Amino acid sequence: MTQIRPVNLFEYEAMAHKRLPPAVWDYFSGGANDEVTLRENRAAFERIQIRPRVLVDVSQISMATTLLGAPVAMPICVAPSAMHGAACEDGECATAAAAGALGTLMAVSTESTRTLEEIAQSPTGPLWFQLYFSSSTRGHAERLAKRAEAAGYRAIVVTVDSSRWGQKERHARSEATFTWPPSGNFIQDPLPDRNEDEADGAAITWADIEWLRSVTALPLVLKGILTAEDAHECAEHGIAGILVSNHGGRQLDTVAATIEALPEIASAVAGRCEVYLDGGVRRGTDVLKALALGARAVFVGRPVLWGLAVAGAEGAQHVLELLRDELELAMALAGRPALADIDTSVVRTRAL
Repeated sequence: MTQIRPVNLFEYEAMAHKRLPPAVWDYFSGGANDEVTLRENRAAFERIQIRPRVLVDVSQISMATTLLGAPVAMPICVAPSAMHGAACEDGECATAAAAGALGTLMAVSTESTRTLEEIAQSPTGPLWFQLYFSSSTRGHAERLAKRAEAAGYRAIVVTVDSSRWGQKERHARSEATFTWPPSGNFIQDPLPDRNEDEADGAAITWADIEWLRSVTALPLVLKGILTAEDAHECAEHGIAGILVSNHGGRQLDTVAATIEALPEIASAVAGRCEVYLDGGVRRGTDVLKALALGARAVFVGRPVLWGLAVAGAEGAQHVLELLRDELELAMALAGRPALADIDTSVVRTRAL
C-alpha cells in the first residue's frame, strides 16, 4: 500500500486519477453526453436524510444476508465492469480475491480481461456472470452461459439497457491513445461478425430472455431496470432479480438516478423477486439509504477499479472494507442493528 492510506473512497478516486493513463481514466470515469445522470447518481444520495433512532441496543451489528440463496457477509457486492486488467495486471482475479476475502459476491463482466474460468479459480466468494448478447449472437451467449455454469457461477446477469451504446464523449476523445488488453472470454471464442446494419449494442427482447432461460439452469438477473412498468414485467416473467441501474450514467443521459428510481421498482415488485442497486454508492450511509428504500444489496463498480489502480487486490479489498465499516457505523448510529431493522422509516426523502 501507499504510505498514506486512503480513509474514504473519494481519496481512492483522486489517487487512481493520478496513476491511470488518461484514456483509461476517461473510460472508467466518464458518462454519456453531458454526464447529467453520472452526477445525479451521486447527488441524489446526498439529498436523502437519515432519521436515526436512539436508545437502541446496537452493541452487536449484523450485516450478513443472502443473495439468491447464497450467503454473503454484507450487502455490498462488486458490480460487473469491463477491463479490470487496465487498472491492475492481475485484473479480475485480483478483484475476485478481494471480494472473497470479505465473503461477498462479485458479478463478472462479459468484457473481463481474464477468462471467467480463471476468475472462478481465484479464492473468491459467490460469482455471478454478466452477459451481453443479441438475437444474432445466441450461439455465443449459450456457450458463455454453459461455461459459467460449469465454472460454478450462480446466476446470469443480463444487461438490458444497451440496445445501442451510449455516446461517451469523454472516452471518445481519448480512446485511441491507449492499447487495451484483450477480452479474455473472446480470445478462444470470438464473437461472430455482425451485419453492417445491426446496432452496436445488445438489442434483445423478452423473446431472447425466454430463450436464454431455456438454455441455462442458472437464475436470471436483469440489469438496467429503471421503471415500475419494466419491474412488473420482470416479476411476471419469473425473473429472479432486478439490478436497478443506469449503467453508471453511461447509456441514456438524463434518466433518473438509481436511488430515485428504486422506490417505484421495489413497490412494483412487492417481494416477487430480489431487488439490488448500483450507481453512485460511495459511502456506507448510501448503502443504508438504498436498503431503506427497497434494495437487498448494492453493487459498486468504479470504486473497486480505483482500489485496483492504487494497490491491486489489497486496494480493492480496502475499498470494500471502508464501505463495510461505514455501513456498520451508520447502522449503529441510526439505531438499526440488523438488516431486518432497516425500512423506509430510516430515511426522509425530500427529493422523492
